[in-house]
Amino acid sequence: MNSKSSKAELKTFFNSPPVRKLKRQLCDIGRRMWQREYVDGNGGNLAIRVGRDLALCTPTQISKGFMRPEDICLVDFDCNQLAGAKKFTSEIQMHLQIMQRRPEAVATCHGHPPSATGFAVAGIKPPTGLVTEFELFVSLAMVPYRTPGTRELGKFVAEHADEHNTMLLANHGVVSWSHRNLEDAYFKLEILENYCRTVLAAKQTGVPARRLTKPQLGELFAIKKRLGNLI
Repeated sequence: MNSKSSKAELKTFFNSPPVRKLKRQLCDIGRRMWQREYVDGNGGNLAIRVGRDLALCTPTQISKGFMRPEDICLVDFDCNQLAGAKKFTSEIQMHLQIMQRRPEAVATCHGHPPSATGFAVAGIKPPTGLVTEFELFVSLAMVPYRTPGTRELGKFVAEHADEHNTMLLANHGVVSWSHRNLEDAYFKLEILENYCRTVLAAKQTGVPARRLTKPQLGELFAIKKRLGNLI
């Protein structure tokens, strides 16, 4: 299925059992993000690739905690809405440009987890080499500020996706992508947020953090490769 398919084919595809299952997954992950306070108000957005140049995405102006499957949108990679009763997220550029830049990217997740966003507001990345889970699953970049929803921000994010699976967006939030599924993209947000909280808690002890040694990091890198984590 692709954007050149007929309207009838796209409608049938959009309402097919496999796509309905993905719509429910978008709603489930959105609710989990809202429950964990990783999004506020109508903030945050999610997308899943469903074709060569097609993606399901969350709608604009709706709480991620209260979405329904019928709220989900289908868009092509030129930002044209092909199906769905509600309008697609205003930040769709960021998701689509990651998917265009990284053909293996099947899902993207954007939110505003407070501790990680605090680092983004400060304009710094948390130090690395402290917690195994972070080293195994998250490769983090800092993206300079650009107005949310613009093609320019999408371009900057996509460029960083060449070498990283998670990006701090200066004065904005976090976006991640996965070559596996939407839940994996969400897990990267969850791991990053917990890591940032841990870094801040360690700093409050007043004792210098104990970093993993180079050999220990090498062992983790070997495990990361065995797990099939791309970056």
